[in-house]
Amino acid sequence: MAPDELSAWLRLLETPGLGRESVRRLLAAFGSPQAACQAPLAARRGVVGDALARALEEPPAHWPALVERTLGWLAASPRHHVVTLGDPGYPPLLLATADPPVLFYAIGDLDKLLGPSIAVVGTRHPSRQGLENARAFAAHLSQVGLTVVSGLALGIDGAAHEGALEGPGGTVAVVGTGLDQVYPRRHQALAARIAEHGLLMSEYALGTPPLPPHFPQRNRILSGLSRGTLVIEAAVQSGSLITARLAAEQGREVFAIPGSIHAPQSRGCHALIKQGAKLVESAQDILDELHWADVRLTPVSRSGADHAPDPAPDLHDELLDALGHDPASLDALQARCGWPTDRLSARLLELELSGEVERLPGGLFQRCHRA
Repeated sequence: MAPDELSAWLRLLETPGLGRESVRRLLAAFGSPQAACQAPLAARRGVVGDALARALEEPPAHWPALVERTLGWLAASPRHHVVTLGDPGYPPLLLATADPPVLFYAIGDLDKLLGPSIAVVGTRHPSRQGLENARAFAAHLSQVGLTVVSGLALGIDGAAHEGALEGPGGTVAVVGTGLDQVYPRRHQALAARIAEHGLLMSEYALGTPPLPPHFPQRNRILSGLSRGTLVIEAAVQSGSLITARLAAEQGREVFAIPGSIHAPQSRGCHALIKQGAKLVESAQDILDELHWADVRLTPVSRSGADHAPDPAPDLHDELLDALGHDPASLDALQARCGWPTDRLSARLLELELSGEVERLPGGLFQRCHRA
């Protein structure tokens, strides 16, 4: 992108009060950001009203420094990109939504935006089973060529990105900050892997900090890039359910994994299922719904090498049978199987260490299941 064109784009986007809808109206009226910035006040007034037309008369004070900073960032690496409306590389699914970003920044492989993709989202405070489901589902979907889109948040998002990096579909992280910083900081290494093997994406200018309103706003991009959205563990009032609602409004599929009726992380998924989301128990359920059924799942190695799938837990283990599929207390398990406390505690610890049982808050235990 030529410096004068980038400068005009940033002037439009950084003018206070001039939102995405107003910018799109100006572009439709004048054909380019340069023409919109240079148009007479009276002409702009007829498109966006007097107040916004006058706001464009004076460039924002920080605008020259932002232009310089962005040009330097673009020159720093061939994997740094700025993509605008009308660019041939703009993702067609996102362009078809009601509120596509006017401009976005990206680091990595832009081709990840052009293939079939699915969003995977969920709580920042998942159970161990939720984390395992996110990794396994994302790995399977990536293995058959679907790109996994998520938000780089702690919890389900991070696990989905990690799983997706194991397959050729790879992953796209849509973030709520400028791309010159990583939030949360704990995901610095994960963000670097995504930048190298997938794509980081943001509509926010360089230097933008992690502001609370930005995260629900970016959710429309998550769903807009994707043929469907999978929710894995979510509270009823959560950003994940916002993403699911946006996906439904955009005419995309919504999938949800059910869980225990006693687990608060399951309530959002159950609410979605009641509202018509597709209940899924395996990644193949999603592939079938997306008419991707001609491609079958193959085992995915976390290390990148082929190996046989992990053996399933012994379904006839007496304690696992007593535990069932809902959380249970130590007292309830003792009543069900009649074991002395020391034997019961020892066996629970063995199952916990082997990943077959998870210890929950409140002294409860829950059986884990492989996705």
